[in-house]
Amino acid sequence: MNRRHALNLMGATAVAAATGALIPSFAAAQETAESGIVEMTLGSDDAPITLVEYASFTCPHCATFHNNVLTKIKAEYVDTGKVKFVYRDVYFDRPGLWGAMMARCEPSKFFGIADMLYADQKSWIAGGNLTEIDQNLRKIGLVAGLDKAKLDACMSDAENAQALYGWFQKNVEADDVQGTPTLLIDGVKHSNMSYTDLKEILDEKLGM
Repeated sequence: MNRRHALNLMGATAVAAATGALIPSFAAAQETAESGIVEMTLGSDDAPITLVEYASFTCPHCATFHNNVLTKIKAEYVDTGKVKFVYRDVYFDRPGLWGAMMARCEPSKFFGIADMLYADQKSWIAGGNLTEIDQNLRKIGLVAGLDKAKLDACMSDAENAQALYGWFQKNVEADDVQGTPTLLIDGVKHSNMSYTDLKEILDEKLGM
């Protein structure tokens, strides 16, 4: 896997207390029955293939996949009804959790915000100073059109931080995710791959 190390977040409440930022996008938002956490999806529920990506907003390999591979997959397979795409958060660090809290502040804007976070990843995490990262994320949220009061509320929501962290742990344990990006194609796990390799798998499953 591309990123393999301990998930050393402090308690979720402490994490949330230091949080900072959010943003929006055009996502299909589905609430999971158990936790109330919103599952971020694109595409039709009737699509013959389901593609799940486990990713972290602070993972450089995830940024490469999102910017260079997923954009093509979306245009060719998701927008045409062939693939349903599901994005699941992985939290390697506090900034990754903060980015997710910011992006999830307005679920309908999630994927637009994700585009911004991955496109500008090097800039908003530059230096690694947590205070600066918090400020950078908040700036992105405001640029994305989030209301400042709502943004502040989302970023300081300790209960939501705890719920997200628990949901993330449950997901990665269930699917044995050890690093990012990890892909599940109709439940079959794959590591990071190029557009060409992913296209080959999808086309084979579609009988193309």
